[in-house]
Amino acid sequence: MRKFILLVVFALQSPQIFSAAIDEAEVLNAMLKEGRLENDIERDQRSKPQAVIPLLDLETGDRVVDIFAGGGYYTELLAAVVGAEGEAILHNNSGFEQWGVNGLTDRFASGRDPGNIVRHTRSGINLDLEANSLDGALIIMAYHDLYVVPKRYNGEEYVPVGNPANTEYFLQQVFDALKPGGRFVIVDHSGDATMEHDVVADLHRIKEEFTRIEVEAAGFNFVDSTDALRNPEDDRSMIVFDLDVQGKTDRFVFAFEKPTI
Repeated sequence: MRKFILLVVFALQSPQIFSAAIDEAEVLNAMLKEGRLENDIERDQRSKPQAVIPLLDLETGDRVVDIFAGGGYYTELLAAVVGAEGEAILHNNSGFEQWGVNGLTDRFASGRDPGNIVRHTRSGINLDLEANSLDGALIIMAYHDLYVVPKRYNGEEYVPVGNPANTEYFLQQVFDALKPGGRFVIVDHSGDATMEHDVVADLHRIKEEFTRIEVEAAGFNFVDSTDALRNPEDDRSMIVFDLDVQGKTDRFVFAFEKPTI
C-alpha cells in the first residue's frame, strides 16, 4: 500500500507529459524576443501573426514549413514558438529567394540566432518534403502567385509567357508532407467575388470561395478562419502594390486540416 501511495504522489507531483497547442499569448511572447529585426517588428502591426499562427494548432517540438517564405518573417516566429526541439523550414524557390534576399541577409547575419530554421530552396513549385513529416504548413500572401504568369511586351502590349503553376500538384505535395491532423494555413489578398479568375495575375488577389473549393478538392477539411486581417474599406479592384492599398488590403485567413482517417 505504501508503495502504491508513493507512486500516486509522484505522479501528482510530476510535470504533465502532454503539450498544449501554441496560443496567442505564446506568439506575442515570441514577438517580444530580444534581437528581432527592426523590419519584422514594424511588420507585426499589419501582419498580426498572433492571430494567424495559433490556427496551425502547433505544439512545442513540432515541425512546420513556411512556403514561399521570402525573407523569413513568419519562419523566425515559427522557430521561436516550436522551440529548439522543433524545426521551422524556410522554403523558397529562386524567385522568392531573390525577392526576400535583403531580409534573408539580415536574418542569417553572423552573430544572430534566428532559431532552429532550415533553409530549403527548391525550383519552381517543387517542395521536396518528406511524406507525413510535418505538423503544419503555411503560405502567406503567395497562394495567388501560383496563378501569376510572367508577361513580356511584344511592342504593342504585354502578353503572357508560359503557363500557371500546376496547383493540383502543389496541393498534393502539401497534403502528402503533412501528418494526419496537420494543418495548412493560407493568408492571401482577397479578390472581389465577381472578378474574373484571369485577373489574378494582374491584381495579385484571389477569390476566397475559389481558394477554399480548390483546397478542399485536394482532400483537406476546412476547420477555422479569422477576421483579424479584414479591411472592408479595401478597394479590391486595385492591384495590391498600389500605394493606396499596399500593406492594408483585405486579407482572408483560412485553416485546413489533413484528415486523420
